[in-house]
Amino acid sequence: MKTRYLGKNGFEVSEIGLGTWQIGADWGKQFSSDKALDILNTAVENGITFFDTADVYGNGQSESFIGEFLRQTDKDIKVATKFGRGGDVYPASYTKDAMKIAIEHSLQRLDVDALDLLQLHCIPTAEMQKGDVFDWLRDFKNEGLIKTFGASVESVEEGLLCLEQEGLQSLQVIFNIFRQKLVNELLPQAEAKEVGIIVRLPLASGLLAGKFTKTTTFEKEDHRNYNKDGNAFNVGETFAGLPFEKGVELADALKPLLPESMTMAQLALRWILDHKAVSTIIPGASSPNQALANTLVSELPPLSKELHATLAEFYEANVHELIRGVY
Repeated sequence: MKTRYLGKNGFEVSEIGLGTWQIGADWGKQFSSDKALDILNTAVENGITFFDTADVYGNGQSESFIGEFLRQTDKDIKVATKFGRGGDVYPASYTKDAMKIAIEHSLQRLDVDALDLLQLHCIPTAEMQKGDVFDWLRDFKNEGLIKTFGASVESVEEGLLCLEQEGLQSLQVIFNIFRQKLVNELLPQAEAKEVGIIVRLPLASGLLAGKFTKTTTFEKEDHRNYNKDGNAFNVGETFAGLPFEKGVELADALKPLLPESMTMAQLALRWILDHKAVSTIIPGASSPNQALANTLVSELPPLSKELHATLAEFYEANVHELIRGVY
């Protein structure tokens, strides 16, 4: 597993990290402690040193599983968590006291003295424009409750807004073969400002694994069922904002472009890693085998310039205009 640095003077992270939305049981499948720990252990045994979670994943369950794992390992694992989507603050009840309480609860669940990275969790643009939340983050960093801070954002506009904030360590963004808008402006500016990039939804909620058909169904509590058209939150968080059936067609159309002996998922992850502004990718895993498969991408060679050009043309010609939601 190769490593990169998360922002200026930041800590070292594995190129492939682990997103833990799934082990919070927010994808329609309950997770036992044993199963969650098995996934986390497999990830770490195969080089992953970075976990991403949030206080609302399973109402704290994801953080608690990670805390349990950290008590059992001597590995140096960095954990990023998030604040801002809880019902007590979202969408317009943000206060410094509420942030502090959330930090203290995350500290308890993770069983750590300070959070490695606290990210704003896709809070409204208006709140970020006011700037108070960033002042609070700087204060809590000075107090030692958090070591660094960043923001998870939904759009290029929000990302550029955050890049103006002093002390911002990282941006978490949706970036994949089906969502390439970030390439032209946001990624270059983040790189110039030495702000780390954490990539979520690298497989477009599984579309880019290339295994779905138009008749594939999902559990009732899986966001790929209840949010496929943005009925619960930003539609871009599910299938990259594409209508599901169209997304399946587009994924199938990419299959003839696969390099020999490479899977669709590997192509999708390797494409992201080939962008040097990216610090780490955080695909989820519902099984130890998935966690293992994700780690292997770090060993693959970069894609050819010709394939990158073809994938850029494919996006512009077939995908860009179909993306729904803020972008």
